[in-house]
Amino acid sequence: MAKPSAPSELSRRERQVMNILHRRGPSTVSEIMDELPDPPTYSAVRSILRILAEKDVVRYREDGPRYVYIPAESAEQSQESALAHLVETYFAGSTEQAITALLRLGDADIAEQDIERLRAQIRTARDGGR
Repeated sequence: MAKPSAPSELSRRERQVMNILHRRGPSTVSEIMDELPDPPTYSAVRSILRILAEKDVVRYREDGPRYVYIPAESAEQSQESALAHLVETYFAGSTEQAITALLRLGDADIAEQDIERLRAQIRTARDGGR
């Protein structure tokens, strides 16, 4: 199986459809259309899903006369892939720079319990337990 497309290789509409599929789980074209902002035609959504399948980011199964679409990767895998791409592209692969930028963006007043959870996650990652 080919490696799924990087997030930057997806169009805005393709990302919207992927967000819907990750949130909803298995969905039909009609169900996806119901959640798309300013939805295009049924045929256009089918075309988007066909393209996503060609990019190996969506799979589908037949359910009677309709197709049910599901993401090829879990939401967590997609998030990690998108974040890895972001860190590599905008922070020259530096996790430290990316975390620093996130801390500057967010509220600097992080609760002590949140800091302790982050420390535990860092220890786990260092030990190879990701």
